[in-house]
Amino acid sequence: MLHNADESVLVLVDFQVRLMPAIHEGDRVAREAVRLASIARVLGVPVIGTEQSPGSLGGNLDAVKRLCDQTLAKDYFDGCRDGLLGMLPEGRKNVVVAGCEAHVCVLQTVAGLLGHGLKVTVVLDAIGSRQASSREAAIDRMRSAGASAATVEMLAFEWMRTSRHERFREVLGLVK
Repeated sequence: MLHNADESVLVLVDFQVRLMPAIHEGDRVAREAVRLASIARVLGVPVIGTEQSPGSLGGNLDAVKRLCDQTLAKDYFDGCRDGLLGMLPEGRKNVVVAGCEAHVCVLQTVAGLLGHGLKVTVVLDAIGSRQASSREAAIDRMRSAGASAATVEMLAFEWMRTSRHERFREVLGLVK
């Protein structure tokens, strides 16, 4: 399934200040999420952030926060249980998910979205956990549950479809 920018929404799960230093390759994961969100913004794909118990874990990284159209403060690990579904723009049936931790909040949010009949894609280079093995186990479980997987660059080019896209040069600058 290829992604259409007009039918997609990007959800950035818990890229929080106090959590990211503990994430395996956290700097890279955050950098890829920011790159993806920047591409999404250029192409008109809405970006929603979530923050797990922000009073304890702090808010999202400033670079992430700046790119979000709205942010959901949540206590459930599954963002759907705290109102994420009501934040999804109408007509956007493809939910692209990046975030931390892959085996907790990403996994449970993906399961919640799938349980509500949405098409979900997990961005492999923009999800992380404290341990690489937890991340890999989460990817296996999400795929088994029906989520597809993609990378930042795959999504960028799928959302544009053609090198004649009016924003191609701008997006290409973010890809390289």
